[in-house]
Amino acid sequence: MKLKILSAMLPAAVAIVVSIVIAVASPIVAEAQEAAVPNPFEQELPTVILHTSKGSITLELFADQAPISVRNFLEYARSGHYDGTIFHRVIRNFMIQGGGFDVEMQERPTRDPIQNEADNGLSNARGTVAMARTGMPHSATAQFYINVADNPSLDHRGKQSGRTWGYAVFGRVTEGMDVVDEIRRVATETRGPMSDVPVEAVAILSILLLNAGLGSFQEYRSEQALAQLKAMAAPQAWVIRDGSLQHIPSSQVVPGDLLRVAAGERVPADGRLLEAQGLMIDEAVLTGESVPIDKAVDERAMSGTLVVRGKGLLEVSETGALSAMGQLAGMLGRIESEKTPLERRLDAFGMQIARWVGALAVVLIVAGLAAEGLGRFEEMVLFAIALAVAAVPEGMPAVVTLTLALGVQRMARRNAVVRRLSAVEALGSVTVIATDKTGTLTENHMRVHALRSERRRDALHAMVLVNDADLGAQAGDPLEIGLLEFARDQGIDIDTLRATHPRISLRAFDSSWKFMRVTVQSAEGPRSFLKGAPEVLIDRCRLDPGMRSDWLESAETAARDGYRVLALAQGADEDESDLHLLGLVLLWDPARAEVADAMRIVKAAGVRVIMITGDHPGTARAVAAQIGMEHAQVMTGAEIDALDSAQLKCAAQEVTVFARVSAGHKLRLIEALQANGEIVAMTGDGINDAPALKRADVGIAMGQRGSDVSREVADLVLLDDNFATIVGAIEEGRGIYENIQKFIRFLFSTNVALVILVVGGAILAYTQDLREESGMLLLPLTAIQLLWINFIADGPPALALALDRNEGVMQRPPRSPSSPLLDSASLRFVFSSGLIKASTGLGLLIWLPVLGYTAAVARTAVFLFEASAQLVFAYPARRIVQLPASNMLLNIIVLLSLLLQAATLVLPGLRNMLALHHIDLQLAVIVLIAVLGTWLVAEWLNHHLRMRASPPGPPR
Repeated sequence: MKLKILSAMLPAAVAIVVSIVIAVASPIVAEAQEAAVPNPFEQELPTVILHTSKGSITLELFADQAPISVRNFLEYARSGHYDGTIFHRVIRNFMIQGGGFDVEMQERPTRDPIQNEADNGLSNARGTVAMARTGMPHSATAQFYINVADNPSLDHRGKQSGRTWGYAVFGRVTEGMDVVDEIRRVATETRGPMSDVPVEAVAILSILLLNAGLGSFQEYRSEQALAQLKAMAAPQAWVIRDGSLQHIPSSQVVPGDLLRVAAGERVPADGRLLEAQGLMIDEAVLTGESVPIDKAVDERAMSGTLVVRGKGLLEVSETGALSAMGQLAGMLGRIESEKTPLERRLDAFGMQIARWVGALAVVLIVAGLAAEGLGRFEEMVLFAIALAVAAVPEGMPAVVTLTLALGVQRMARRNAVVRRLSAVEALGSVTVIATDKTGTLTENHMRVHALRSERRRDALHAMVLVNDADLGAQAGDPLEIGLLEFARDQGIDIDTLRATHPRISLRAFDSSWKFMRVTVQSAEGPRSFLKGAPEVLIDRCRLDPGMRSDWLESAETAARDGYRVLALAQGADEDESDLHLLGLVLLWDPARAEVADAMRIVKAAGVRVIMITGDHPGTARAVAAQIGMEHAQVMTGAEIDALDSAQLKCAAQEVTVFARVSAGHKLRLIEALQANGEIVAMTGDGINDAPALKRADVGIAMGQRGSDVSREVADLVLLDDNFATIVGAIEEGRGIYENIQKFIRFLFSTNVALVILVVGGAILAYTQDLREESGMLLLPLTAIQLLWINFIADGPPALALALDRNEGVMQRPPRSPSSPLLDSASLRFVFSSGLIKASTGLGLLIWLPVLGYTAAVARTAVFLFEASAQLVFAYPARRIVQLPASNMLLNIIVLLSLLLQAATLVLPGLRNMLALHHIDLQLAVIVLIAVLGTWLVAEWLNHHLRMRASPPGPPR
């Protein structure tokens, strides 16, 4: 809603002020009474639903009434006589927050259920549910909340607004219709016929409505882009259907499904547990109990609760509104829509400018009255209002939002889904990427390279039994899938082995103890199998010192060669000590081919990369060397524990690889890096990574192997879990910020030029006694001309700059988060270019009458110059540090706008509306030379700024 503060509320306020001016200034006061509008309804007022579909609007009345036209109804409603209930409907059925319809609407439903539900909805949610925009008193824009949980068939997941393109146009136009009606009413009460309303008021309204159309297009594009991202971020679930494991959206889970849940996942539905393997669930969201609860078979698991440990199989009994947390899935999948820090800064800056310009407008009115008397009061007020509209960059919020929305859409095409728009701004400032190794820097496609074992068959059995993966569905941890594939290739019948060795108990893997234990029933009785870190399990095995040393050395050597090393062990019953070592498994997970190039790019961009992994130090060092982090200094979690905060700050500046770290170590590292002034982007996938992800400036979760919890707290989700995607997201983030700087630089240079021109022209006209043929002081531009320049020379070029390409952004160092939106070079450009354009316009206003042109023709030349110069100045505003590449969209928009500008001299309607006069060839050449001359001066200024710009700092 804040997006419309300047783009919708300001036009309405302008029109109201215009209406008051007309009423005050008019010498004719007619006591015209408003004609009574007949009631088109013969009985009591019914509930009315406006139905928007593909741009058309139809009317549905839920009462025994004869159909009436939309036009007749709107005329009646707009007259203020209609107090019935109105809803704006854009889909076939929907729920309204606080009440609403719970029956599906048919072609001719009975009135009572619909009316009762409507009354209930309004009584429970008045103030939050808005009625359709019809010009009714006390009505608001057509906006409502969709309850997705009660309408799972809808494809509007997470959508908080029922607006379609039809509504976007309809809503904007009805806002304009209200303005027209207000002016018509005031004019009728004060002057009589509508034909007596000044052409300036009608022209101003026309331009405002055109601006509203452009704003609605930008807003619609923004909403559509964000809606696509919301769908991409929707939660997923693993279900067993038709005997196979399937990965589906959580919204498609239905009663009767068998649902598999695991640590780090939210339970998407209520149900009864059929299996519970070390299962522990946090139910704080429902009960407030902060301690996780152990779950057993036949106990219930509730939707929205969090699995913190173990695994389970759930038979679904309730979903949607019938579940304990019916609307939680929509909350988890939504993209945050709050204002970003950048948008809040721009909003505050825009309001400050509005106050300054408002004060200036008042000063101009007072000065005009002092100089000219009451004879030009109406004209002076219209002129001051037009100046306020032209000087305030009311299109800036819409363009900023559109830039962010389309930018994150481009990120999504590069497999980076932004969950919080504030992350886009932070991405451009990132100085350190703290990344996991497995799956991010590597392919996460584990293959067993070797099995070193003296009890090979038992080791193969351990690889299958201490394993939760499903080989047929390729579901589960890639490491465990690799173990199953190797066992299958060695002749093990996986299904038969699991069937003859049913599980008795499980201890799931945790970074605290670094192993997993499964106890199964065998022909010899209960037996336990374990897999985990070699240094942990070897210490738990019965080995003499020499053998223990040999096994540890073998694991260390394999890790230094870059292999992922697992130890396998066996014990009796549920033993986790006094074990028999079965052997070592060497797995190979190659580095991603694109990571080495990505590393070179981030180095050139001044971004440092550190690796944080739970793997063996030798493995981490070998992978680091493969991706270009040669001679990396390595530190382990145990060494981190020995450091205090000050020592860790120093170590974080030097060390680039941290191995065998836990979630607590990651949080300490992030805090140490931030204490050094770094802006940190951190990756994570597990439930224990959530605190560090939340603490990082940009938390990045994995889309393929990440837990629900990590995705909930993250700012960015990588759909492909690829490090190169992070680099692409940083590039997009920098480009988005630079585009915002471009169009803000352009908009402000335009506004500064108009303010200087108007104020300087008024002073010049008064001091030099420059007057029109009528004897009135010569103002440089009329109110309508100011608004026309604002319409064609502000919004369209700014939109093209918002979509500009940015070459070379990764050859520059990161931007400081505290740096101003407009740096000193940009401010010099804004004020110098504004001064150049305004001075040239004032020069034409003075010089042309000397050449024999009339004052009206001189003002026409000034109008043509200012509009054309604003358009061509979009090019120097694009880049003041480096020469830009071509922007075809900007070229097209500038060309079309210049053609439209030329049409103002050709088309009688436009020419008369803008009060333009015919210009001869000589004057046209003068205007063209003035435009090209100022453009060349601006380009020279850019060249001067580029020469003075300091070169980028050295790579980090």
